Amino acid sequence: MITSIDVILVVILLSALLSLGSSRMMALVKIMALQGAMVSIAPLFLEPHSRLSNDGVLFFQLMLLIKAALIPGLLYLAVTRVAIKREVEPIVGYHASLAVGLGLILVSAYIARHLGIPLSGDYTLLMITAITTLGGGLFLMMSRTKAITQVIGYLMLENGIYLVGTALTKHSHSIYLVEFGVLLDLLVGVMIMGIILHNINRTFDDVDTTYLGQLKD
Repeated sequence: MITSIDVILVVILLSALLSLGSSRMMALVKIMALQGAMVSIAPLFLEPHSRLSNDGVLFFQLMLLIKAALIPGLLYLAVTRVAIKREVEPIVGYHASLAVGLGLILVSAYIARHLGIPLSGDYTLLMITAITTLGGGLFLMMSRTKAITQVIGYLMLENGIYLVGTALTKHSHSIYLVEFGVLLDLLVGVMIMGIILHNINRTFDDVDTTYLGQLKD
């Protein structure tokens, strides 16, 4: 029987694959907004019968606002300001990147089954999704040259780390407090990234990070 958490985790997996196969910046920003929303609400559907305190409800509302609206909104403004529509020359091609993404799912399934940690059905799929998202974000950072795409890869990496923590802690709410602290740091990082991108674009008329190698004292 397909449950709500299964649908959410499949959407997260598909968003990771679409990110690896997409060259359009605006599409990547929208995909990350969707992924952020799904990652934010995933823990709520792992234990649908548990009651959350008012603080717990507030936490998930804030996390949903930051991951699905605020950070994607800042990325949208950055993409609009630098007027970059797509990644033209990635280090690894898009078809090869999709193949890597599919390979990551298989590797994640193998790792999840051989971790030696007892996981129920929902948590096993969560772990597979988490490792795939984490690996996909890391690969996106290494295989793209545009600074904006690399930042999106970093955001995906952070989503994967959060899902790993959710799968391993289960009933513990301490991971959510840690995630909220990391999320605030990430938000500040994205804001700083917008300023840096503007300066790179003004200097080089592009946001390709390979141009930074031309800087000299």
